Amino acid sequence: MSKPLSEMTLEELWQLFPILLTKHQACWSAWYAEEVACLRRWLPAGQVTRISHIGSTAVEGIWAKPIVDILMELKRGCKMQPAADCLTGNGYLCMHQSRDRMVFNKGYTEQGFSERVFHLHMRYEGDNGELYGNRYDGG
Repeated sequence: MSKPLSEMTLEELWQLFPILLTKHQACWSAWYAEEVACLRRWLPAGQVTRISHIGSTAVEGIWAKPIVDILMELKRGCKMQPAADCLTGNGYLCMHQSRDRMVFNKGYTEQGFSERVFHLHMRYEGDNGELYGNRYDGG
C-alpha cells in the first residue's frame, strides 16, 4: 500500500510526479472546457469574474507539461474561503495559500498522475499577469 501524499518526502514526490514535456494534445482544450463547466456549477454564483486557460497546454503547437493550468479570478472584496471549500470538496488539494492567492492541484494520487491533471490558480480580479506573458504581484 502506498503512503499518503502528505507523508511523502520531496524526493518521493519527484519520482512519483516527474515533469516531462510532451507534444501538444488536442484533448487539453476539451479538458479545460469541461473543468470550467464544473467550476461554474460548484462555485458560489457571482463570485468568479473570469476563468482562463494559461500555461503551456494553452499554447497549440508547443511541447508542454501535461498539466492544464487554470487562472480563476474572483471579485475583489469577496472571501476566498467559500470558493476554496468548494474546490477541496470536489477533489482539489490546496497546495499554497497567501493573503490574496491560493493554488490548488487536482489529479495527483498515491499511484502517480491521473489521466487529467489540473493546477488552479485562484486570485482576485486584475491579478492576471500570466495572461500577458508577465508576472503580476497583485500590488
